[in-house]
Amino acid sequence: MTQNIFVDANRYASANELHLALKLMLDLPDYYGCNADALYDCLSERKSCRVNLCILSQGEGETAEALRKCVRVVEDLDGDVKYL
Repeated sequence: MTQNIFVDANRYASANELHLALKLMLDLPDYYGCNADALYDCLSERKSCRVNLCILSQGEGETAEALRKCVRVVEDLDGDVKYL
């Protein structure tokens, strides 16, 4: 199974807001820690689900940095990342 996620980082004022949106989009568990390490842990538990990110905008500041870390997580777990 593949899950395609579209992210417009300009919509989020902080890294926490971005992670909360990812939690909803990816249906992550309540214990999700809202950071890249927690994202890796939660996604790596889903052996049969691959995540593809489609980046509509990269955002700025801490949001952009958080998104860069999330991109690395997805790539490390063999997902695809596309910048639209």
